[in-house]
Amino acid sequence: MEWLPKGWTPKLVAVDIDGTLTDANKRLHVGAIEALRDLEAAGIPVVICTGNTRPIAYGLWRFIGLSGPLVCENGGVLWYPNGDVVLRAEGKEAEAACRWLALRLPGIDADGIATNTWRESEWCLKTGEDMEAIQAELSNSAWSHLTVLRTGFAIHVMDPCLSKGQGLAQVLKRLDIAPEDVLAVGDAPNDLSMFDLVGWSVAVGGAFPELEAVASVCSPEPHGATFPPLSEAILAAKKAEG
Repeated sequence: MEWLPKGWTPKLVAVDIDGTLTDANKRLHVGAIEALRDLEAAGIPVVICTGNTRPIAYGLWRFIGLSGPLVCENGGVLWYPNGDVVLRAEGKEAEAACRWLALRLPGIDADGIATNTWRESEWCLKTGEDMEAIQAELSNSAWSHLTVLRTGFAIHVMDPCLSKGQGLAQVLKRLDIAPEDVLAVGDAPNDLSMFDLVGWSVAVGGAFPELEAVASVCSPEPHGATFPPLSEAILAAKKAEG
């Protein structure tokens, strides 16, 4: 298959974590790690663009050996390798909304998922909660402006200004890299805004149908197994450039 448009090489690669570098059980694909290291070694920086928190993204960034900034919590938190942190929203409002929801909808766990301990810009409920009921309650509340988005791992409740696309756009502006020179890889609805922004997008095997529908390419390989052949294609295109 053709992973890239002919004659095009990305200047930067943006990657999701959960369901993209990992499988459905959150196990990292070892080949994906090596593939990202190969991209970095070739001078193509990798930006982690995730719904996950900054501590988790930073740990992965550090141990893989990446050089790009981090876009965390669906664009709510930006981190740069020089230590700069940009907080694009406060998570206290989203947490308050979720705790109110738990009073209105018995059975909802307002504490949500484990990583809420470190969340700075949003709040996450467990992915199995009744999303339609959550949206219906919020639509008639003081928090009707908040965005509710389900991934395979959580229901994100967040400020409407937040999206991976907006966060990544801010990072690219600082790096002076045009969005059309970026390749993004993802698996879930929170990757849609990122795919809309960049020049080329790859939905991993096992991605949500709505993401596959807008991706430039749909990988035949599941989750992290997408990265070895994708990286090989990128490196081949870079070599062909001379």
